Formats: sequence, structure tokens, C-alpha cells
Amino acid sequence: MRHPHTRTTRRRLVGALAAGLLCTAGLAAPVHAATAAAEDTAQTPAEGLALTPPMGFNNWNSTNCRAEFNEAMVKGIADIFVEKGLKDAGYQYVNLDDCWALPTRDANGKLVPDPVRFPNGLKAVADYVHAKGLKFGIYTSAGTKTCNDAGFPGGLGHEYSDAQQFADWGVDYLKYDNCNNQGVDAKQRYTTMRDALLATGRPIVYSICEWGENKPWEWAADVGQLWRTTGDISDSWSSMLSILKQNLPLAEHAGPGRWNDPDMLEVGNGGMTDTEYRSHFSLWSIMAAPLLIGSDLRGASDETFEILGNKEVIGVDQDPLGKQGTVVSSEGGRWVVAKEMQDGSRAVALFNESARAQRVTTSASAVGLPEARAYTLRDLWQHKSYNTAGAISATVPAHGTVLVRVAADPRWAKHPPAVELGLDGSPLFEAGEPATLTSTITDLGRTPAKRASVALTGPAGWTVKAKSPTTTAALPTGRSLRTKWSVTAPSGTPGGSYDLALKTSYQSPSGVRVVSSVPIAVSVVVAPPSGTSGLGDLPWLSTSNGWGPVERNTSNGESSLGDGNPITVEGVVYDKGLGVHADSVVEYYAGGGCETVSADVGVDDEAQTTGSVAFEIWADGTKAASTGVLTTAMPAQPLTADVTGAATIRLVVTDGGDGSTWDHADWANAQLSC
Repeated sequence: MRHPHTRTTRRRLVGALAAGLLCTAGLAAPVHAATAAAEDTAQTPAEGLALTPPMGFNNWNSTNCRAEFNEAMVKGIADIFVEKGLKDAGYQYVNLDDCWALPTRDANGKLVPDPVRFPNGLKAVADYVHAKGLKFGIYTSAGTKTCNDAGFPGGLGHEYSDAQQFADWGVDYLKYDNCNNQGVDAKQRYTTMRDALLATGRPIVYSICEWGENKPWEWAADVGQLWRTTGDISDSWSSMLSILKQNLPLAEHAGPGRWNDPDMLEVGNGGMTDTEYRSHFSLWSIMAAPLLIGSDLRGASDETFEILGNKEVIGVDQDPLGKQGTVVSSEGGRWVVAKEMQDGSRAVALFNESARAQRVTTSASAVGLPEARAYTLRDLWQHKSYNTAGAISATVPAHGTVLVRVAADPRWAKHPPAVELGLDGSPLFEAGEPATLTSTITDLGRTPAKRASVALTGPAGWTVKAKSPTTTAALPTGRSLRTKWSVTAPSGTPGGSYDLALKTSYQSPSGVRVVSSVPIAVSVVVAPPSGTSGLGDLPWLSTSNGWGPVERNTSNGESSLGDGNPITVEGVVYDKGLGVHADSVVEYYAGGGCETVSADVGVDDEAQTTGSVAFEIWADGTKAASTGVLTTAMPAQPLTADVTGAATIRLVVTDGGDGSTWDHADWANAQLSC
């Protein structure tokens, strides 16, 4: 998906870039002169910069261009880095983003810091940051203007003058964006600034931010130290997930001094849960991504600091070998990503993309470890070590990640055995109706788990009763204790998600008592009413979406909830339906009492000319109906599926095979008949 930038609406940006193509001739002379200089110098990046992924702060995700972005904020972030231990954890760079300058240069063509935001100038701010033992970063664009609508001056044609200003101010890091680029070749523009930075003699980390449009991973290793691989991230699960999937396949291009950059962190900005933010941080770390905090730490929660300050997770990101993690498996939204570490161990992320808890499993051999009798497995969020006979497995909460480090360690026996907890059975409950679930505790270790017990508890008022034994004297390697449970939500319980707590207790051979637990989310559901209902008006079980949220009875719009337009396909306007963006899944509870799903489906007119998608309707695990690829040039197509007897139905939209770009899709007049 290419949503080029969140600094302006995508339409405005596309218009600006298109307009820029008309202005190229007017910039021909300075661009060509800079190109000649670049050819003469034939320089390469300064060695020794960014040998591990840069860590620090950038203000954009929390402040954009608002007034609170100013000198006091920047200094406050530097103070917090020291006071909260983030500096000790490895964070170095305190970086400014757009809007730090005045809209016009001075009479000598120099950049002018905004005197309201930065009354003492930028050198004073840099000096303050440096006095804290930190480094200072700045932003501009490889175009005539930056990305903000106010039109701040960009660096195109001013590279050597701007680079020298940055060096004189004490800049240690430059983020160089891609707006208003006048159609000039990307490699040419970014190489010119590289040479300008080198000419200053100051070591400045160079971040190429051209959104992955020209595949910088293929050419930028001798230009900068990191390059954006995607469009801008936003503070949503769908955005984070989409960017993750674009960046993961590029692992071969990363290494010391050359990093794939999937954009800044959103941890703490409020658009995701803490579970999702832990996944975000874990996955960026296993991808050896730059870790640039994007939240205003002056108001951050303790949980935000706990996530951002986890030194064991940071150690995965900062490993000197510089490997980016690679995908071992991803079936059914159960991701295993493994990263080779300098000491021979493997960091392994067990990531659950889905909206329900799932068992995610792999093995020591599958992640590249040598054969051994047993291994030490370190849980990097629990900060606890176990032994395993080779299995690496966990029941992972919805949208959660278990991050471990596994090594063929001769001292494995000093650790208790790893035990996996699981819960089988439908997670869908109708209030007042008993449901049967089966818990499993399995010894993954080489040593036995002794005096093992299991307990399952629900919210206040729920009835949870064991129907088979909950204890065993010992669990040898690979053996499980399975316990059946009857669980009832009280009559009248409102529909929604609720947590059950599954807990085990056992002893290691040395007598150490181990207690572990996992939350299991279940849903209290209500069967849809008899007759025909609009799906835009019914509660759903879960959604995932390629860009922004799923919208009820409007189009998908931009990245915020409620910003869609009337659903419109080839000029026909619909009052009801769902607006989504590929790749998308919307799941509903049907309760076995419904017969058909119908809709008029197509690409929303707001996609203009670029969208292409395909629609599917699933009844439980069976595809019940589908379309071929639909484009912006096609009217809405009728789609009907027989869903008789299905407990759940899923409305799925995939991209048309050309990459998920502007794939705004409509389930117009979507209806469920029961």
C-alpha cells in the first residue's frame, strides 16, 4: 500500500508532485550543477555511522506541526531521556521534523529557524542536547518545499548551503523527505545531499525518506545509512501491520550502516492497545529497524516507558551482527520471525496477527540453531529463562507477540522447563448458555514439570467449573495435562470481548516453583435478528483493514474513524454498507440461523484510477462466494452467498495483485438474511 504521506492528504500530495513535474525546467541549472559536483567527488558515506539501527525521538507522530512543537518540548525530551533511563537503554537522537523553519529563506538563501518556536536558534538547542550526552537531528525535503502545506523551504538546489548550516548548528542526523521533488531522479537528489553532508566534514547520519517509491534498498547502501521502505505509519493496528508486511521481505538488504526503515514508533500515542504496542516494538526490534520514539514522553504512561525501555528487546534490535529477522512461517496469521544474533543465539518472535488467541509454534532447528540435547529459552518480556527440548511454542493473545531468545546453551539444566498453556474450543459465548473449553498444559522442556496444576477463571459473575482433573504428579517432556471446563456467562451479559485467565503452577526438578498465565479473550455474542439486516448496522466480531478503520455506511476515507464519504461506485451512491481498504476482513456472528449474504461490491470512486480488488464471502472456514478482480473502471457487481448454518461469516477483500494502492472497496447495500 502506498499512502505517500500523512503530512497532507494523499490527494493534495499527489497534486503537488504532479504540479512539480511542470516546474522541473526552472530548476534545471542548480540541479545539474549539483550533479556535476557529485560526479567529481565520487564520495561514499562516512564509515562507522549507524553500525546499529539509530535510536532516538522524532516529534512528528505526536505533534505534527502544532504549536506545542517548540524549543521547550525538544529540551524536555532530552531531559526525559536522561531521567527515565532511555539514554542508558541506547536512545541517542533527539530529532526535529517538519515546521522548524520559517517559510522563506533569508536574503542570502539561508534557512531561518522559526523564532517563535525556537527563540534561541537551533545551535542553542543542539548544544543543550549535546550537553546531555545525546545527539541532535533535523529534517528537510529533497524538493523545493517540505511536505507541510505551509510550504517550508526544501533542500533541492540548496544542498551544500543547507548541509553546511546543519553542520554549523551541530546536527548529527538528517531526515531527508521526498515532497515537491519536481520529478528529479531520486538517486540523483539523494546522492547530491550525501555529497553535501560529506563536504562539511561532520559525521551526520543520513536518513533517506523517499517512501520506498524507487526501491532505495537496491541502491542507497552507498548513499545513506537508512532508507524508508514504506509510506508513513499512522497510530493504528492496520497501519502498523501493513508496514510490517512490506518491510519483512527486505531483510537481505539490511546490515551495519545500512538499514531498512519502516518508519517511526507509535508506542504511547493512544491508537493501539498496550498488547499491540508490545507487538509493534517487538517486531520493529526483530527487523533491526531504527527505533525512533514518536510519542510525547512528557505525558507518557508507565506502561509506555516499560515498553520503550525494555533493554532485552532493545538488545535484539541493537545486536552488532546487524541481521534483520526473516519469516519462518506465517500461515493463518501465526507468524514466526527469527533473527540470527552475534553470539549464535536466535531471537524469535511468535506473533499472532489474528483477533483471537492462537498457538504459534516452531522449533530450534527451524530457526537455524544447531542440534543439541536442550536449549535455554529466554522470554524477553517476562524476563525469565527456561529450558526446552527444542520446541518454541506459545498460546499468543490476539494481536500479541511472544519474543524469546533461544540458544544451544550447555547450562540449560539450571533453568526450569518451559511449559505451554493453551485453551481449545469456540471463543464465542451466548449469554446464559454453558460452553465447553479444554485447557492444555504441555511440558516443552527436557526436564519434567512436577506437581503441575491448572486453573481457569472468568470475570466476576461467570461460572467456571472443571469437568476433569486439574493436577498431575509430573509432566515428562512433550506430555500434556488436558482439562475440560464448563464456562457460562451470566444471562444478560452485554455483547463484547471478555478475558479468561488460564494459569499453571509447577515445580522444576530442583524444586523451584514456577507460575505462569495467559489471558484468553472470548466474545459474548448475540444472534442477529430474524429478517434482513444491513451489515453496516450490525455489531461485528472483529475487523482488520489495510488502511484506516472499517467504516459503517460510508467509504473508507483517510486514516481516521468517521472521515469517509458517501459510498459511491461508478457514480451510483449507496446509503448503506461497509467501506474498507484491502487487505480487509470483517467478521460477524451468524449463530447458525442465517441463510444469505448479499451486496453490490466494487472500488469506491474516491480511488480515482488506481484501485483494484477482489471480494470474498466465507461461511465458517469455507469460501461461499467470490468475484474476480474489480477496478475503478467497473460498476458495482452483485455478490450473493449461501451461508446456511454458519456460526460466523467473513467479508474479505484482497488486493488485485498489483499491490495494495488506493484499494478503497465498498460492500454497498450489504445485507444478512436470517
